[in-house]
Amino acid sequence: MTEGVFGRDGGHEQVVYCQDPQTGLKAIIAVHSTALGPALGGVRFYPYESERDALDDVLALSMGMSYKSALAGLDLGGGKAVIIGDPDTLKSEPLLRAYGRFVDSLGGRYITACDVGTYVADMDMIARETTFVTGRSSDDGGSGDPSGMTAYGVFQGMRAAAEHRWGSPDLRGKRVGVSGVGKVGRLLVDHLVEAGAEVVVTDVSEAAIDRVRAAHPSVRVVADTAELVSCDLDVYAPCALGGALDDATVAALRAEIVCGSANNQLAHSGVEKLLDERGILYAPDYLVNSGGLIQVSDELHGFNYERARRKVSGLFDMTKKVFALAEEEGVPPATAADRLAERRMAEVSRLRMIR
Repeated sequence: MTEGVFGRDGGHEQVVYCQDPQTGLKAIIAVHSTALGPALGGVRFYPYESERDALDDVLALSMGMSYKSALAGLDLGGGKAVIIGDPDTLKSEPLLRAYGRFVDSLGGRYITACDVGTYVADMDMIARETTFVTGRSSDDGGSGDPSGMTAYGVFQGMRAAAEHRWGSPDLRGKRVGVSGVGKVGRLLVDHLVEAGAEVVVTDVSEAAIDRVRAAHPSVRVVADTAELVSCDLDVYAPCALGGALDDATVAALRAEIVCGSANNQLAHSGVEKLLDERGILYAPDYLVNSGGLIQVSDELHGFNYERARRKVSGLFDMTKKVFALAEEEGVPPATAADRLAERRMAEVSRLRMIR
């Protein structure tokens, strides 16, 4: 990922355009790799400005899922889907079921799940047309919303980063800035407040901010991400959309650690080196935010909450392993994570050639 081309020339196995004019469905499904197993990844429902933007997003996200599954130790590949449009006005039962028919037509090469703009109830609806769906409600045989497990995994990764940087995983008294307090960020704030951290947040949604304020009056709110980044932080947690770490943000950043739930945080290849040069410890996004993937993948074996939580707790040790390899090989943590993921994909896919 950080060492290769990320996106259009990422070696994707299959890209499928899905269109149903009667329901308004315009979707793209991207299967990046099935080297470790069927490609699992969420469906993002978002009002992209152009089809090109949607394509770029789904290609990048699906590639990230391959690395995420590999590093999480799952026998799954990487895939993603996007539905183009405003979910508040376009989403309907017929549209979701039409999307489910397209997923089903891939015969299990791609398994869908929740992402930005889609929820557990949507997965239950999609499941009326295909069995290749996870993140369903407990009433429908699923594990429910994976946001809580994603937040827990990010929290474990942050604890591991704190131990690597400061010698202790204790976040008490540390100032953590969370950009984006929607599905996952809000739940991450819960963990941080409980751990005794001093939390500063920002979000474009006033409703999201109001929910955090109601639950945690001690949390400080700033106007925007630019103001948050310039704060005197110990940890910066990007928890909104991708591309949060660009050259300007890294130059302005005052935190010693970056660890958040957003996908594809590095705006371009080379940002990981800028972070490293500034002495900022970066916990690779697709590693620490894999808790939700671990939860929904557990549905494929008959969901067990305690088993899934134990697996997510293991992200603490895996994050430490990535930091140790980075130091050993003299590379940024993002590069070390890529190498571990690529090694597993290569080794396991080779074993599958044995008959």
